[in-house]
Amino acid sequence: MSLTGKFLQCSHLSSGTTIFAGNISVNEATCWNSVVCHKACNTVFSSIHVFIFLQVDQYKVTSPSPLGSVLLVRLEKQKYWVEDNWFCQYVKVEPPSGDKVLIFPCYRWLIGDVTVDLREGTAKTQMDDSLPQLLAHRKTELQERQKTYRWVTWAPGIPRCIEAKTEADLPQDARFDNEKRSDFEHSLQYKLAIRFGKSWNDLDDFKRIFWKLRSPIAEYCMEHWKEDWFFGYQCLNGSNPRMIRRCMKLPENLAVTPDMVQSSMAAGTNLDKELKAGNIYLLDYAILDGIPSNTIEGKPQYIAAPLCLLYQHPNEGLIPIAIQLEQTPGLDTPIFLPRDPPLAWLLAKMWVRHAEFQVFQLLSHLLRTHLVVEVFCVATLRQLPAVHPIYKLLAPHLRYTLEINCRGRTQLISANGIFKRVVSTGGDGLLILAQREYKVLTYHSLKPHTDFTDRGVSQLPNYFYRQHSLMLWEAIHSFVSGMVSLYYQSDHDVQGDLELQAWIRDISQEVIGVQVRGLSSKLSSREELSTLLAVAIFTSTVQHAATNNGQFDWCAWVPNTPCTMRLPPPTEKDLVTMEMIMASLPDVSQSCVQMAITWHLGRAQPDAIPMGQYTEDHFTEEQALELIERFRMELKEIEGHILSQNEGLQLQYLVLLPSRIENSITI
Repeated sequence: MSLTGKFLQCSHLSSGTTIFAGNISVNEATCWNSVVCHKACNTVFSSIHVFIFLQVDQYKVTSPSPLGSVLLVRLEKQKYWVEDNWFCQYVKVEPPSGDKVLIFPCYRWLIGDVTVDLREGTAKTQMDDSLPQLLAHRKTELQERQKTYRWVTWAPGIPRCIEAKTEADLPQDARFDNEKRSDFEHSLQYKLAIRFGKSWNDLDDFKRIFWKLRSPIAEYCMEHWKEDWFFGYQCLNGSNPRMIRRCMKLPENLAVTPDMVQSSMAAGTNLDKELKAGNIYLLDYAILDGIPSNTIEGKPQYIAAPLCLLYQHPNEGLIPIAIQLEQTPGLDTPIFLPRDPPLAWLLAKMWVRHAEFQVFQLLSHLLRTHLVVEVFCVATLRQLPAVHPIYKLLAPHLRYTLEINCRGRTQLISANGIFKRVVSTGGDGLLILAQREYKVLTYHSLKPHTDFTDRGVSQLPNYFYRQHSLMLWEAIHSFVSGMVSLYYQSDHDVQGDLELQAWIRDISQEVIGVQVRGLSSKLSSREELSTLLAVAIFTSTVQHAATNNGQFDWCAWVPNTPCTMRLPPPTEKDLVTMEMIMASLPDVSQSCVQMAITWHLGRAQPDAIPMGQYTEDHFTEEQALELIERFRMELKEIEGHILSQNEGLQLQYLVLLPSRIENSITI
């Protein structure tokens, strides 16, 4: 059992008097601790304090003589006869003459017999340091971190990750705290224990698992999921809003003719005119073609690789107008149309949404946010000392990411994980799918401006994901650019920062390599650095929220986004029956797990730290703090704009409210 105590506050109340302050966690009531102020004299102050469990405590340590200039503060913790881990936030030094208060950030666990030397909080690059003691401190800190945080290849063809078989192998500084761990484990175990019956008889039966877990959008989805406009809306503002792209010419493997879709066109127009006008869009799931499907409890599951054509109708909005369920046209691959028998059209849309579940969970969510951000996380811990301004900037966006990714690898996508239990791409398929995406992943596509331009969707109306993410990108990029300009006076300063260059090499060469096309192995300018940092922060905040936070809304009603399909795609439209649909959709057990896991992952986290809010004060300089405050004010303005935009809307898009976006990937 651990207790948190406020310990150390360093302040010279009078000549020669020093007080230390900070935060610790210990596992017993009485602890001996000592603090060494690193100066020539190496004066040691010792004290015995009695703590109360789960209490933050403060105490003072005094110096009998003046300390002079303090370069480093050394914390020495001796292991007691029982486990006595401490967590220290900071040390504060207040000179007796009223000079500037010195803050020595720590924000790390002290475990066993350990000595930690802390730098004063002013952010400095390696070029800003000249004293041998401080340069040596930077080098030693990185050497120790590189021993602690090591790269490993979890599977070939995807980004490398932290070397840890399970979350228990992670350093304590990367672990969940007790509250987070307890909430994560207990809520997941409880929800995965839900079971109802053995089979569904009709679509209304899916309502039986809505008895407790609900959300306004999930219930709206349950009522409107069959409607074509709602299908189109989800392509823009659902759990995977990055799949749709403009279609200027029909793909050669899509056997759609103008006559087939004429009845879906507005009066006075046709397919050729709308293609030229830029009003035709495409969902292409070619990446799923040939992916091996899962076998669940001895029963084969099925995967399709659909192409879905959509039309921006002047009155009806974005609507699907044709669906082909496989990449190769033929007699057994019919084109499904809105004018077909209702059950045939409905089942075709279900197959598209089933493909959407695979792509959004494994590629848009897991690979393009979790795994990409883990690369930044490990590289930052390995190559940037805590005093470095870029470390300080990124630190709030790395919280809990290593542990949640370790848990994902062991509990979600492992050989016996949740995906293997209920998802059609579980098992071998998910890795092959991730490898395919990683081969074509570009740095370009991680930047929202270029992503929207490349997909040709900049003019799509009611694309709230685009509008909100671009506003947030501009705020992030502006904030980051200000921070970079504060600590790098020129492009030459960026080029000459050896620690920064080692950081980008760790990201681009040793881990990601040529597979992320467009990402250089060196940084040549402040703009390059600012954009890369904005990508890292945007991905760990906005992009993760866009693909994670709404997944319960869109997946809780299982027929809308089924995690697996238990029959192959239909080959004849006239033979589709309700019995075929029910036999295709997930069974009761699979449905319950889908609902449980999307609720567990998509819900608001009880210990969430909203975007722009920082519980750890890594920066101490006034100019940096002013930039942080300006960033917060801009986020507040964006929040107000989004709320105003959603007033009166029956189907609101609030996923990217800054107050609902976490600072880091914690779930």
